[in-house]
Amino acid sequence: MRVSTNTIYDAGVASINKQQASLLEIQQQVASGKRVVTPSDDPIAASRALQVDQALAINEQYAVNRKSAQGVLGLVEAGIGQAADIVQNVRHRVIEAGNGAYSATEMRTIAVDIRSLLSEMIGIANSTDGEGHHLFAGFQSNVRPFNDSPAGVQYAGDDGQRLIQVSASRQMPISESGAETFMRIRQGNGTFVLSANAANTGSGTHDLGSVRDPSLLTGDDYRIDFTVAGTVTTFDVVNVTTATTVLAAQPYVEGGAIQFDGIQVAISGQPANGDSFDIVPSTNQSVFATLDNLATLLETTSDTALGRTQRTNGLTEALGNVDQALEQLLVKRAGIGARLREVDDLQNVGEDLGLQYQLTLSGLRDLDYAQAVSDLTRQQALLEAAQQSFLRISQLSLFNYL
Repeated sequence: MRVSTNTIYDAGVASINKQQASLLEIQQQVASGKRVVTPSDDPIAASRALQVDQALAINEQYAVNRKSAQGVLGLVEAGIGQAADIVQNVRHRVIEAGNGAYSATEMRTIAVDIRSLLSEMIGIANSTDGEGHHLFAGFQSNVRPFNDSPAGVQYAGDDGQRLIQVSASRQMPISESGAETFMRIRQGNGTFVLSANAANTGSGTHDLGSVRDPSLLTGDDYRIDFTVAGTVTTFDVVNVTTATTVLAAQPYVEGGAIQFDGIQVAISGQPANGDSFDIVPSTNQSVFATLDNLATLLETTSDTALGRTQRTNGLTEALGNVDQALEQLLVKRAGIGARLREVDDLQNVGEDLGLQYQLTLSGLRDLDYAQAVSDLTRQQALLEAAQQSFLRISQLSLFNYL
């Protein structure tokens, strides 16, 4: 086999180029700290790393969303908490107004305070987040949801809840419907409303009533009619819806329980002949209307015996409505708290998942420096050997020996 000079030169140059390319590759790895600098270094690892990179980026975006959700939910929770504090304050004022020693003037003073609290409540219901979006407007976040008018506070929002993606499988509501929070609150004891007829002339007062047996409730309207003959007072319970008498000529015992169709109520004082009390199923009433009606009651109260009786009954009804509003707000606040806890849990899971992605990427791309330095030293020796070998071979000539 004949080996020409050109063959020797070409083989030597090719060997040097190959060793230089290998050395450059290792130098790039050491400089970048990555084992996979280009996809050609390890196509399978590069493909897998791309998938993990994308998953990591999505997980980081979920983390950003969760931070945003925490911020908005924190504002919603704070707003509902402030509203609950106002209702609790109103409740104290209702109990204070029940002091029999207070005059009409003092009642009007309390009414002024309640109207101030009402204005504060409207302001809270119109709260916004840092971007100017209303927290209690549903989807209509750019619309002022609550507006005071001669007809009362009106709601301009909707029942929607703005959602944000906080994980791959969870969209979390970050707003609340103002209608559900402030407007749709059950009256009375939450099941029915017991009230005194406005034409009553006696001193009869009532409690809130309670449900004795839910299975017996009919949802009908009832009326308790009193008859006074001499020193004997009796009452009838009439089902107004069906026009039937449920109880007839029952002896009245002051403060005694009156029970029928799963309902239990108590009447105190001395009802006059012809006095009546109405029982109707609860309907929705806004917290704003509750506060406004309470203030109106205290503004129009009188110091007569009849006026005090009407005020006592009105305060009993107002206390029931206030308690229902407070319960509604506390339930809403508890729901927001549960969502905040869920976001915290998801954040912890997301951080653990992000760490796992980082470890996976490290295993796919990161360089083993000890191995790389060893390979670099070895490759430098190989390149020097190739260079020295080529140098010696390139100097071979017969003329050197002549």
